[in-house]
Amino acid sequence: MASRTLHVTVPDDSWLTALDDVDGVELSVWDMSTPQPDHHVDLAVRPYTVAAAGLDALDPDRLDVIQSQALGFDGVAETLPDGITYCNAVGVHEESTAELAVALLLASQREIDRYAREVGQWNRGFTASLIDRRILLLGAGGIGRELERRLDGFGAELVRVASTARQDDRGTIHGQDELPDLLPTVDAVLLAVPLTDSTTGLVDDDFLASLPDGAIVVNVSRGKVVDTDAVVRQGGRVRLAADVTDPEPLPPEHPLWTTPGVLISPHVGGMSSAMRPRIEAVVRRQIALLRDGQRPADVVIG
Repeated sequence: MASRTLHVTVPDDSWLTALDDVDGVELSVWDMSTPQPDHHVDLAVRPYTVAAAGLDALDPDRLDVIQSQALGFDGVAETLPDGITYCNAVGVHEESTAELAVALLLASQREIDRYAREVGQWNRGFTASLIDRRILLLGAGGIGRELERRLDGFGAELVRVASTARQDDRGTIHGQDELPDLLPTVDAVLLAVPLTDSTTGLVDDDFLASLPDGAIVVNVSRGKVVDTDAVVRQGGRVRLAADVTDPEPLPPEHPLWTTPGVLISPHVGGMSSAMRPRIEAVVRRQIALLRDGQRPADVVIG
């Protein structure tokens, strides 16, 4: 029996060209900022955003599945009407985000940001390295696994921490309850955790106070994992390199911009040349599954 025609919406015209070789699909453009199409939509590809705003206005009688281009889905469960399935973009951003985390860590350790500001000056001096350092990786999910791979070969000792302690083929993964004993022993902390009740505000005054002078925290998870005011209060004793902030976007007048030892990028972890081919592959796979009458992959809601 032939597969039925799927009605798929995409966020802009570039997707029409990208998917024009897919059979059995009727494509149309809907960026989800305009009224919902009158016809039934089997799959809607969202623009690249982590915002949940506007989802509450959707009619589930005319929409089956939303494919996000983002990995995170903060606030979606509280906003999305019942009856709509929501899928996140697994396998799209993890590698690029891990790559940026390592770039932030290296740039901060070797003070590349300072060199960039000192145009025309030749101020040589010793900087910190990753070699012989002890790095705590907090998070054992997709980004955490990619970080672990990329940190191999830097000559650093890696301490892995997840929500609960366990063993895997690479050894010990410590539990989050062990952080008070581990933090005083490390030189850097890489945050790659989802935003949950247990991780919101995790990096607070006590967390930072437990780290040695000069330690660095790299945050590529969610801004609310770090207490921004606590970082400002540290006044540079502990450094922060972050791709995410709280609030976000960070207002121009916010004191975090000028806090010593802080390096910020504007939430661009997944925004690399690697994103588009990977998200296109995800959408093609979802179309194939739906055409075959199967449940879509990577469902987080519904």
